[in-house]
Amino acid sequence: MGSTASKPALDSADLTILSLLQQDGTMSNAQLAEHLSLSVTPCWRRLKRLQDEGYITGYQANLNRRKLGLDVLAFVQLRFMVVTDASVKQFEEIIRVHPAVLSCHKITGEADYMLQVVAADLDAYSDFVEALLRQVPGISMMHSSLAMREIKAVNRFPVG
Repeated sequence: MGSTASKPALDSADLTILSLLQQDGTMSNAQLAEHLSLSVTPCWRRLKRLQDEGYITGYQANLNRRKLGLDVLAFVQLRFMVVTDASVKQFEEIIRVHPAVLSCHKITGEADYMLQVVAADLDAYSDFVEALLRQVPGISMMHSSLAMREIKAVNRFPVG
């Protein structure tokens, strides 16, 4: 399990399904089948296989953060003084469940982690930093960069 060696290669129909669903996750199986010039049942089997094999991990609506009042988008780099299994586990659990943290990545370079965080305004972001990040033991460096203007933000992967 987890090995890609045992999975069949994706063909052009599979890649088309993935591409179409990234554009419109509400597309029905019948619509997919029509785009692929397949009947509904073989299309459904392909879709089910893509889900079962983990190529498709879920479906969601893409929301406009500004319309939701989330005007601040921050990128936060964190470095720990000493990284232990316990401190990493504690930090990652806190981050994993916090709704303001859109993404968290263990990275290379001068920092240990990079977070993407949203907040209503600078006061709310400051509250997030003080109430959450400054309470995590062992953080030796925190550097925030605030997005001034969003040029591109997509969750679509290049397929094909």
